[in-house]
Formats: sequence, C-alpha cells, structure tokens
Amino acid sequence: MIGAQRYKLSIAYRGTNYHGWQIQTPSSTYKKPVPTGQGIPTIQELLRRALENVVGHPLHVIGSSRTDSGVHAKAQIAHFDTTATHIPIEGLRRATNARLPDDIVISTIEPAPKNFDAIRHTASKRYQYFIWNALNRPVFIGDLCWHRWQVLNIDAMKAAAKLLVGTHDFASFAKVGHGRADTVRTVLDCSVSYRSPKLVISVEGTGFLWQMVRIIVGTLVQVGLERTSVDEVKAMLDAKDRREGGPTAPPQGLYLQWIKYKSENAD
Repeated sequence: MIGAQRYKLSIAYRGTNYHGWQIQTPSSTYKKPVPTGQGIPTIQELLRRALENVVGHPLHVIGSSRTDSGVHAKAQIAHFDTTATHIPIEGLRRATNARLPDDIVISTIEPAPKNFDAIRHTASKRYQYFIWNALNRPVFIGDLCWHRWQVLNIDAMKAAAKLLVGTHDFASFAKVGHGRADTVRTVLDCSVSYRSPKLVISVEGTGFLWQMVRIIVGTLVQVGLERTSVDEVKAMLDAKDRREGGPTAPPQGLYLQWIKYKSENAD
C-alpha cells in the first residue's frame, strides 16, 4: 500500500463470545445467522471491520497469536497498514473502540516500522491459565476460569512443571492435526502459583503448538490429582506421541498474557 503507515496494536479481549482470533467463513455446521460478506464472530473479524469503518478503506489485521475459541487475551499484538495518516493516533484508537463490542478493547496504538511483523518478529509469548480450586463453583466468573474442586498436590505440580522447561519435542502435548512438521519447541518458564482459591499456571515459550498450553495444564492437573506421577510426565515427553500425553484443559481458563518482540529493525 503506497504511502501507508504501519501501526502496532495491543488488544485485550474476553474470548467467551468468539470463535477465536482467526477470521473464519461459516462451515456447514454453523447454524447462527451471518451477515452477508462477513465471517462468523471472531476477534480479527470484528477488529478489521471496526478499523475499516474508521479509516475508510479495506485493510488486513495481522495478529501474533491465533487464540482458540473461548480463549482470552490481556495483550494480543497485531499490525495493519493504512493511508489514513491524517487521523491522530489517540483519535484512531478511541474511534475504533467505539465501534467494538464491550468485550474487545484496543489498549494502545503506535506507529511501527514498515517491516515490523506481529508474527515473524515475536521473540516469546507468555500464557496464564486460571483455575478456581475451591469446593463451590465460581458463579460470577465461570467463563473466565476452570473450576476444579478436588484437593491438588501443588508441590507435585510444581515439580512436573520444571520438567517441561527447555527445548523438547512436544509432540505428546499437541493436538492431532496441528499441521507442523517440526514439534520441537522451547519453553522458557513453566510455573505454578497458588493462593487459595486461585491457582495459576504460567507458560512462557518462543512458540507453541496447537493447544500445547492447554494440554500442559491438563497434564499438570492430573499430576495434582495424583493420577499421573512426576516421572510419567518425563515419559510423556520422551514418547513424542499425543496418545501418551495428558488431557486438554478447557479454553475458558487460558489467557494470552503478553508478547515480547525482537528488534523491530530486524528482517
């Protein structure tokens, strides 16, 4: 786009009402009405439409992380190009937010170098998973956490989490059909913090496979329930087979916490 400015966005959203980040066309099983020329409700779809309404021309919004249906974000990062450079940045942010639903908000907009890429320049990402560990279910935030009423062995969960740090083949922790030829990934941190009733599992890595964090969480919960031993988690890694891994935690407890970037001048 000749004469365009690239902008970098930070977006927060509650993913409960959306089919993930990625724009999607309706499948044969989708039964709800879809406006002509629009996809099913996703974050990328609504954000693109709101921005186009403000800048007055078609554009593409590229997001760093393709969060799944029901998953939330505190700071998703995206970029787009526009020729509407006459619009003040804060005015652009406010005008776009006014056209977005209440559960999606652009936190910041800033100019970015023309070669900045929200996907390619990602250095690491951190996800948090929120578990409500109490006898009674959390009636007001049920779509924002996973309720587990059982007593969990937190020390065992912490020990198992440490085994996942480093560069490993995470084939046992990826959804079948992930489409990646290489399943080796580097986890920089995997930790468990607990302050009753809130249990938070944090995973930072340079990249993730499809549903990898949710499978890690599901596996650590099995360790906490003492249905899986710490040693068995190491055996799961070595197996490199999804059938040997633990269950997948539900999406509603997962949050994209932040994304770190390499030098924006790098190619």
